[in-house]
Amino acid sequence: MHASTGSAAHPESRPRAMFLLALGSVGVVYGDIGTSPLYAFREALRPVSGDGLVREEVIGLISLMIWTLTIIVTIKYVLFLLRADNHGEGGTLSLLALLMKTAGKHAPILFFMGAAGAALFIGDAMITPALSVLSAVEGLTLVTPAFGDYVVPISVVILVLLFAVQSLGTAAVSKFFGPITAIWFIVLGLGGITHISDDLGILAAFNPYYAVHFMATEGYLGLVVLGAVFLTVTGAEALYADLGHFGRRPIQWAWFCLVFPALTLNYLGQGALVLARPETVSNPFFLMFPNWALLPVVILATAATIIASQAVITGAFSLTRQAIHLGFLPRMEIFHTSETQTGQIYLPAVNTVLLLGVMLLVFLFGSSESLATAYGISVTGAMVVTTVLAFEFLRARWHWKPLTAAMILLPLFLLELTFLGANLLKIHDGGYVPVAIAAGVVVIMWTWTRGTRILREKTRRIEVPMSAFVKSLEKHSTHAPVQVPGTAIFLTSDPDFAPAALLHNIKHNHVLHEQNFVLTITTANKPRVAPADRFTVERISERFSRIEMRFGFMETQNVSQALGVMRKAGHKFDIMSTSFYLGRRKLVPDAQSGMPMWQDRLFIALADLATDPSDYFRLPTNRVVELGSHVVI
Repeated sequence: MHASTGSAAHPESRPRAMFLLALGSVGVVYGDIGTSPLYAFREALRPVSGDGLVREEVIGLISLMIWTLTIIVTIKYVLFLLRADNHGEGGTLSLLALLMKTAGKHAPILFFMGAAGAALFIGDAMITPALSVLSAVEGLTLVTPAFGDYVVPISVVILVLLFAVQSLGTAAVSKFFGPITAIWFIVLGLGGITHISDDLGILAAFNPYYAVHFMATEGYLGLVVLGAVFLTVTGAEALYADLGHFGRRPIQWAWFCLVFPALTLNYLGQGALVLARPETVSNPFFLMFPNWALLPVVILATAATIIASQAVITGAFSLTRQAIHLGFLPRMEIFHTSETQTGQIYLPAVNTVLLLGVMLLVFLFGSSESLATAYGISVTGAMVVTTVLAFEFLRARWHWKPLTAAMILLPLFLLELTFLGANLLKIHDGGYVPVAIAAGVVVIMWTWTRGTRILREKTRRIEVPMSAFVKSLEKHSTHAPVQVPGTAIFLTSDPDFAPAALLHNIKHNHVLHEQNFVLTITTANKPRVAPADRFTVERISERFSRIEMRFGFMETQNVSQALGVMRKAGHKFDIMSTSFYLGRRKLVPDAQSGMPMWQDRLFIALADLATDPSDYFRLPTNRVVELGSHVVI
């Protein structure tokens, strides 16, 4: 196995630096999985407690939870997937970008798998805030039943405020994320320890026999319960997605030293409590604590759920930026909320869509009990996708034999398929919600990539090869356009053909600048590009040159800044006397274009919603000229 290159980027050899990174990862990486004890055991108990609690069933449930955490989180994510990095970055799309380099004929399948994984994560980003905040606020009803009618309104206020502050950035607040979440995990562990002695028989849950026996004897009911058991590992994808922020070792240390022990102790404590006092089955988590501690725990739980929601929201921002740079989605406005942390970004469009989705879920389901039935499908689906991509990673990047890779991953794949099947049983009880969300996102990604490919092919038919165009200008010098002073930069996606804006400028204005650059911006299949590799300049003729600018998929594509670097490298031109020419296409739907009419219209709507290129590429607004044309798509 190869060590993660990302972990080497952090000063992990120094104990204090390691501690601070591990503490920070507790708040960002483990926030979501840390809120699972609020509802996971309660929901798993619900199907089997109708006819009274059976001792072996409770022990079997806790055993299932402990071994699910061990196999899926510890073995798959913490020990294995954190090593499968793309230059230190993790996550489904980051892994997909790495695999596409050597995809070959498997590229369409990999694209679909990556798009599905990303879409399922977006569904998770809507459900997590709604479920977590609702379950925390419901703890107030145990303080006093009078709060019962105010759970939804209080949750709505908290969620609206959470999304409202996204534009301010998380730099200031994130300093408190790690310590607060660390306190939360300590409280989880202490709450569990104080109740394990209620029934020491619960310690038998460490024996996997009870988990296997439970599944073997419960039949169909066991599958239903399995869907709720999976709630214990929701948020595990964040381990992988946030790899680049903290590095591998801090995330691993945080898991083994704090998070895993705290979760295990808490679930054991809840199980022992229910065995000793069956009446606590209605809400075993909050009933673990004495009355004097109930209100502080509810407040701490609410803070933990807000932090968990924040981590998922920022994860959705990062994933969307990756999807845009990889060509899966149209350009959107991206704002940086920190001068030092490139990962802290804000996307207004994504924030609005997430807020509307979360509000709809809160009002539609009204309680964490109802919403829990909708949870799980998106998470299990994303995990299955990651396992499939991991197989390709082992085969293509680590050069394992397919049979060896399959033997290693097949048991895990079958286990996750079982969890997915168990969660699909909840499809009619609300499970259709994440499926519908994910399906919608996949259709959007598919439409955008398909439409841009067709558009590229159509425009290429009428384009003039760049070399032929330059030769034609030199050959017919007597009919050449008037030369004017200054520099013109023409943006294009294909440097081998003359940009439409260049052709329109000569056709209509009959002028040509003394210095002309054809600029192509490409996204590398890695998170960041070194400044020395940022651009390549190729001289075509005395007046024409090609520039290729390269950005990583985690970087802001700031053309003005990159041109400044070019000037420092010795390329002579004045930004203030440079004009940027963009081609503006008016798209017209056509049923014969290769896509059905509904997909044509969706693609055009997405193109209309895309951010203006001058804003997206950070061009000087007073130096941009746009020239339009009609294209039938």
